[in-house]
Amino acid sequence: MSFLSARRSAAGVAIALLLGLGGAQAAAPQPVAIKIDNFTFSPADITVPVGTAVTWTNGDDIPHTVVAVDKSFRSKALDTGDSFTAALAKPGTFAYFCGLHPHMTGRITVTP
Repeated sequence: MSFLSARRSAAGVAIALLLGLGGAQAAAPQPVAIKIDNFTFSPADITVPVGTAVTWTNGDDIPHTVVAVDKSFRSKALDTGDSFTAALAKPGTFAYFCGLHPHMTGRITVTP
């Protein structure tokens, strides 16, 4: 490889890195599962990064719902085996409960 070819190649790599074409991209957050079982959310308190998809799955033999206190997400009634997913796109703390059984509560802390 000639000196001129080496310089052109290095310049191409530098431009690609500046444009973000050659570097590793941030991995998407892994989804998180919350079980609804025996009238509880498990785990009831979690911390996740922005962009995380959280899925609740009802393992009880009666319906439950998932309702954010701030109304940012709300499921339909979930029968046994049904799931609901909410994508958490902004940082903050999100308390939630079952609309049919308000004593069932949980909390998600979303970090930047």
